[in-house]
Amino acid sequence: MIDPAPFYRIHVFACTNRRPDGHARGSCAERGSEALRDYMKARAKELGLKGVRINSAGCLDRCELGPVMVIYPEGVWYAYRSSADVDEILRVHLVEGGRVERLMLQPDARPAV
Repeated sequence: MIDPAPFYRIHVFACTNRRPDGHARGSCAERGSEALRDYMKARAKELGLKGVRINSAGCLDRCELGPVMVIYPEGVWYAYRSSADVDEILRVHLVEGGRVERLMLQPDARPAV
């Protein structure tokens, strides 16, 4: 059997998990991920990105590094903090097919102390 065609060319999962205030790990929502996700969705639409879906995700288990997102089909993870970071990710990764190395997460990434 052949796999069906994907529904989306690019699928972005932006963590919007919210932990209780004061939780030791923090949360992406506590660091503004919901507003940044909304901004990303609006900018992707403004840019006319076809075949791109931006979704909220529950906990992606990188709480201390958040807000975080993962982009498929590549499986590239990013930590981002601002609308400027979102703009750069949209332009470099989604439009140009490159990577924003300064924002990429590696599997062994740890929070800055």
